Amino acid sequence: MNAYPGLIISDVSDSTDMAAENVAEATMTTVDKNAASRASLLESIESPQDVRALPREMLPTLAQELRAFILDTVSHTGGHLSSNLGVIELTVALHYAFNTPDDRIIWDVGHQTYAHKALTGRRARLHTLRQKGGLSGFPSRAESEYDAFGTAHSSTSISAALGMAVAAQADGDPRRVVAVIGDGAMSGGMAFEALNNAGAMDANLLVILNDNEMSISRPVGAFHQYLTRILTSPLYNSVRESGKDFLAKVPPMKRFAKRMEEHTKGMLMPSTLFEEFGFFYVGPVDGHDVDTLVKTLVNMRDLKGPRLLHIVTEKGHGYAPAAQNPILYHGVACFDPEEGVVPKTAARPTYTEIFGQWLCDMGSADERLVAITPAMCEGSGLTDFAREFPQRYFDVGIAEQHAVTFAAGLACDGLKPVVAIYSTFLQRAYDQLVHDVVLQNLPVVFAIDRAGIVGADGPTHIGAFDLSFMRCLPHLTIMAPADEAECRAMLTTAFRMETPTAVRYPRGSGPGVTVPSTLETLPVGRGEIRRRAQGREGKKIALLVFGAPLAEALTAATTLDATVANMRFVKPLDTTLIEELASAHDELVTVEENVVMGGAGAAVAEFLAHTGIVKPILHLGLPDHFIEHGAPEALLSQYGLDAAGIVRQVQEWQARVARA
Repeated sequence: MNAYPGLIISDVSDSTDMAAENVAEATMTTVDKNAASRASLLESIESPQDVRALPREMLPTLAQELRAFILDTVSHTGGHLSSNLGVIELTVALHYAFNTPDDRIIWDVGHQTYAHKALTGRRARLHTLRQKGGLSGFPSRAESEYDAFGTAHSSTSISAALGMAVAAQADGDPRRVVAVIGDGAMSGGMAFEALNNAGAMDANLLVILNDNEMSISRPVGAFHQYLTRILTSPLYNSVRESGKDFLAKVPPMKRFAKRMEEHTKGMLMPSTLFEEFGFFYVGPVDGHDVDTLVKTLVNMRDLKGPRLLHIVTEKGHGYAPAAQNPILYHGVACFDPEEGVVPKTAARPTYTEIFGQWLCDMGSADERLVAITPAMCEGSGLTDFAREFPQRYFDVGIAEQHAVTFAAGLACDGLKPVVAIYSTFLQRAYDQLVHDVVLQNLPVVFAIDRAGIVGADGPTHIGAFDLSFMRCLPHLTIMAPADEAECRAMLTTAFRMETPTAVRYPRGSGPGVTVPSTLETLPVGRGEIRRRAQGREGKKIALLVFGAPLAEALTAATTLDATVANMRFVKPLDTTLIEELASAHDELVTVEENVVMGGAGAAVAEFLAHTGIVKPILHLGLPDHFIEHGAPEALLSQYGLDAAGIVRQVQEWQARVARA
């Protein structure tokens, strides 16, 4: 086990009073909309070098102005709010204590980096946040040298930071490496794998555990800050270092002293777990006391080996509505900070809401149904089910791999698990999907939300690949609903099958089809004709549409005079329908909101080639590169998946075929 003699923090007798004063100054029940424009200190900051040039006593003022600026900006752009307000002081302290960008800071998940962006030369562009052509809502190596690692999925920071620390060691470079990880992300298995590896390697790595699940009462906070100062004081450090040689000569005494220290610290602070991993633990520290944070970070940065600083913060800190309801303010649309976020009811129910209602209805009809989410209860629409059936609802934390294998275990013994998961997060459990569910042919339903373009969250969250990575798996039935009613029917169909199934649906609302309250199924592997060509002059064309693009394809078909087939099933394909369409039409076009490579259209082409049917075929879908952030409507237009884009691409393709 790696242990240190302690850290050095200057004695500041008024640190508790300063912390209380800073919190009081930062707490805002209302916000001046023009605060950002008057933030003269913040306006002087063009880079972290400017932050480091400030007198330390000015940092609380900078944090206060930065908090007002972030709140004002996000109220206009939308985005992640509560998480960003919670790390303002930490962000200021990190850039003050470390020589960024030479020193590396890796932010886990990365949705809390708006203040980081503002201090690293991007303040003037923060109003473009999450908009097409604007700043990403997450760290991006392509965007700034200060973004040391691109993050948006959780629990990756310690692994990446360990890699950078080892690389620095190999290069003989004294640069420091810091990983900032939340207590939620720390629940991910990958974080513990990295902790285990880092402790064994004795790497020079600082992990900051941002614990925002609890608040610090003033007596507890003061005690822990006092304890931290004791453990890191020059006197404690000097005494313990100078005593090492003497104690080494008396092994029994050395072992006794070591055990006494470990037991004492174990009783006083939650350090034992991390120290068993080989980390030197310090904390908890008030994460909103910028002065104490700076002093602690300055004295931890040059120590060797793996260290962990435990800070406690409050999500939404400084803006009362967000602090009181951090879930509501996790991701917000534009709002008036004076009035706060007013939840809006969509004109049409979203696919997520359709799923949530179906889950409750099916749960009432079949007590074998159990629902699983990897920490996405609200986002995946499980709130009502969790309230109505708490004994059959399982939030396993940020642990997608565990979620899938846990579902497999439930299915082995007769339950019918439904895993509610975003397309982008299912990628993280691919081996478990293959090995633990599909290989064993277990009846697990995957309700895959956010399939296709997701908009402002960008390439890290786009659901562009699920059809491709699932289609190659034996036993797995894959469905793509074209509207709300079909989504409900497909979920019912999936649940009543005794093999693995997946229903993938997009973010947001559908075309507005009335959804029946009944639990009806669809014939497996059967599509339908939604429109037949009217027989105009020219070559007859058929559009084979998989899922959400159907509404736009039907609009495009009036211009193209095309037959439109709602294919419904990606696997198994309706091969009878494909043969019928190929026989009656001169040209075929497949349409899907998935990458073209390996997607549903590729499945159609494979079938045609296998049966010897030679027919001109065009595949419309997403291209072979990552889709940047922007409004979904703009992105669908850019990639030719709206009605006008479908018409344009088909006509251009027909012209090329005619010239060939």
